[in-house]
Amino acid sequence: MKLRDKINSDLTAAMKAKEAGRLNVLRMMKSAVKNKEIEKIRELDDAEVTQTLVSLIKQRKDSIEQFTRGGRLELAEKEAAEIKIIEEYLPAAVGDGEIAEAVAAAIAELGAASIKDMGKVMKACMAKFAGRPLDGAKLSDLVKAKLA
Repeated sequence: MKLRDKINSDLTAAMKAKEAGRLNVLRMMKSAVKNKEIEKIRELDDAEVTQTLVSLIKQRKDSIEQFTRGGRLELAEKEAAEIKIIEEYLPAAVGDGEIAEAVAAAIAELGAASIKDMGKVMKACMAKFAGRPLDGAKLSDLVKAKLA
């Protein structure tokens, strides 16, 4: 079953079960995916749906930071609960060990020797982990460290 279809079926189940909080998050996820489809003028594949959900999580994390700074802890908790629901639909995140292996393999494969080759290495690593949540900052830091 496609990720998009799973969101729709879970939305229906949440309506029937009268789970208001979950229902709101699923509606938000469905509308984000639909907006992206309208933007691209075609149906999204699972990797693109995953990227859309990852961007929703990033937005929620930024909101948590802002709410915490502003002393609005109840809103920060609400955003954290939304993140947990969104994460249920994402594949397992890429671990640090996997990132390190991919960077080493990409450097060896491309023959990268200096920081000038960072873009090539990053592109190869990002392609390898397409469709899975990946911390780009960790990847970037690791590539810099290896090439420096």
